[in-house]
Amino acid sequence: MEIPSNLLRGKKILLGVTGSIAAYKSLELLRLFIKAGAEVRVVMTPSAKKFVAPLSFEALSRNRVLDDTNESWADDFNHIKIAQWADLLVIAPVTANTIAKLANGIADTILTQCALAYPGIKLLAPSANTSMIQNPMIQASQKMLAIANYEIIATQTKELACQVVGDGAMAEPQEIFWQSARILLKNDFWSDRRVIVTGGGTIEKLDDVRTISNRSSGKMASALATALFLRGADVNLIATRFESNLPNTIHTIDVESSEEMGEYLTDSIRIAKKGKLSKASLIHDAPIALIQKEPFLFMAAAVSDYIPEHPQNGKLKKEIIGKHWNIPMKQNIDLLSTCNKEGIKTVAFKAETDTTVAANNAKKLLTNKRVDAVCLNVIDESNPFGSDTNRIDFITEGATVPLSTMDKLTLSLTLLDEAARL
Repeated sequence: MEIPSNLLRGKKILLGVTGSIAAYKSLELLRLFIKAGAEVRVVMTPSAKKFVAPLSFEALSRNRVLDDTNESWADDFNHIKIAQWADLLVIAPVTANTIAKLANGIADTILTQCALAYPGIKLLAPSANTSMIQNPMIQASQKMLAIANYEIIATQTKELACQVVGDGAMAEPQEIFWQSARILLKNDFWSDRRVIVTGGGTIEKLDDVRTISNRSSGKMASALATALFLRGADVNLIATRFESNLPNTIHTIDVESSEEMGEYLTDSIRIAKKGKLSKASLIHDAPIALIQKEPFLFMAAAVSDYIPEHPQNGKLKKEIIGKHWNIPMKQNIDLLSTCNKEGIKTVAFKAETDTTVAANNAKKLLTNKRVDAVCLNVIDESNPFGSDTNRIDFITEGATVPLSTMDKLTLSLTLLDEAARL
């Protein structure tokens, strides 16, 4: 999925780096922030400089690196001013030593001083040997930080620098980027709202080795799920195809046939309509109350209109089939019509190739299939299947809003602004 160059435009990120072998990965994280349009300043601990030279971060960020040797009170280059400047503090990697210091309010390096002075959300990406990260003192410190305006990204299990396979490796820079962007871009409307997205072209079985499908790439659904994640939603993506760089915390269900998609869709709608416990109730021992924002359903999947009437087990031999293969097909169930849409806002997607009837066909879905809005996608040479850009018309009973050609993630974010008005 293409990350828009203006995704984080105007956002200010303070990137902290501590003394871990994973410090070199912070250069890639910095590159992702810069590529997305953010302004980034870097603060390093003395031990971090043993792994990566400050010059590398300065070259990528185009800003001086703050460390324990160059703090200045004659200008804004100090831990108070730089903490006031930032919209988000990300420490990646953060060592077990620094985790323990942060949990106990110890500020003996310029980075821990910045963390103590920064009042907003602080995102931590730990990196340590398995025995160190699982030490009861470090586990307790992480739990303490989790209720003190710190968010912690889970470590990975893989081969560590000590050549032992275990838990403790820092999350990948791409995942830290997504989690950082979510903090910066979430809004009140979508935060904690349950949303289901379907995507990709369903794959129907002919026999055990052959299938029939369509050309839907699933890119729009992946972009839409990512946009919802960035806005703070609780996303469930049911699809046949996925983009490779999706945020890890998006709940994905990999399906093939329309029947399988329908089963998971039914269960997901039922779950989405259930209430959830208020975070305030859990933290502050307030009276337990169920809160529930109205869930949303985005039906972006291209569900097969016809499916094989008699799918076969095993592989059919061409000697048996003969020179011509006539495949009996039957009309498929209509998931959009048959799913239980009561109590859930529904946005349908409609692909058309004939511009003379496209709008009318899309508008019919509003009444015929009882949906709240339709995203009309006209497929032509300038807007083909599988491209990284798209254009749609967002159609409701009262209006049609054209959304011009743009990358699919930017388009999805714009689409969510329109959907919020429903």
